[in-house]
Amino acid sequence: MRIVIPDDYQDCVRTLDCFGKLDGHEVRIFNDTVKSIDELAARFADAEAIVLTRERTRIDAALLERLPGLRLISQTGKLAGHVDLAACTARGVAVAEGSGAGSATAELTWALTLASRRRLVEEATRLRQGRWQGHLGQQLGGQRLGVWSYGRIGRQVAAYGRTFGMKVWVWGREGSTSAARADGFEVAPSREAFFAQSDVISLHVRLNEHTRGMVSDEDLARMKTSALLVNTSRAELVAPGALERALVAGRPGFAAVDVFEEEPVRPDEHPLLHLPNALCTPHIGYVERDNYERYFGIAFDHVNAFAAGRLKEALNPSVLRPAGKREVQRPCSPG
Repeated sequence: MRIVIPDDYQDCVRTLDCFGKLDGHEVRIFNDTVKSIDELAARFADAEAIVLTRERTRIDAALLERLPGLRLISQTGKLAGHVDLAACTARGVAVAEGSGAGSATAELTWALTLASRRRLVEEATRLRQGRWQGHLGQQLGGQRLGVWSYGRIGRQVAAYGRTFGMKVWVWGREGSTSAARADGFEVAPSREAFFAQSDVISLHVRLNEHTRGMVSDEDLARMKTSALLVNTSRAELVAPGALERALVAGRPGFAAVDVFEEEPVRPDEHPLLHLPNALCTPHIGYVERDNYERYFGIAFDHVNAFAAGRLKEALNPSVLRPAGKREVQRPCSPG
């Protein structure tokens, strides 16, 4: 099959052990991101399969109309709304997704928490510049850690906090807080108390129409001037511009973020990159070798299964018909 892999920022996919699974296929890899439909259509023009790195590229109906040879989209990790599944089904394009298991994001969350609390980046930079100690950091032991949503990643972060001697409590939906209680964690008495009394708050909520912008200016204004907000989930969980305004106002005093509304981000494009109390990383939470071997290994398995006519895990199984017998539904012409 002719396969295109876009958005391989580090040019690392070809270095993975699992890349050997694509031997015998014609593979083209792009190391940058383009947004315009014309550029995307040109890059994908001959593709029979596209392997997507998470949601870095959007596939919508307008783009699909210009890709008549496309037969498969193999998604690394879970679909997150960036692929129009209905449009794919209408055009006979199979869509398969993989798992998102692993501890890489939770580990980065904790690395950002430690780095921000101890001002590690600033201190390392000062030392390279020939200067000695410049900031008074703060330990985590004894502080209050607030974890919003006790899912897979939230559980790991809560466990890290407990290990470091923090007072951990959880906020979220009923199912989330019930699971936290069952594991011996405290549940915050109210949303107001969660923001006002936590020394560190870490967000681990899935982004959807109900959670978009859920953290408001009012929530952030309740936080301590010494508090830290950590977001390795999705930038859109925070109301537009709210975190920048809050950091300038001093509540919370610090933020550590790995996610942005539009990615990749350049220094002149986002105000957080210019705030001294914001520690920012380029969405590397899941970008780790073991994780990539898992993500891409599953995605490449789906490609091979599709090529052999054995794909069983498609999100739209109705399109899995023998080659030459697929019915593509096209929009009706007016009149």
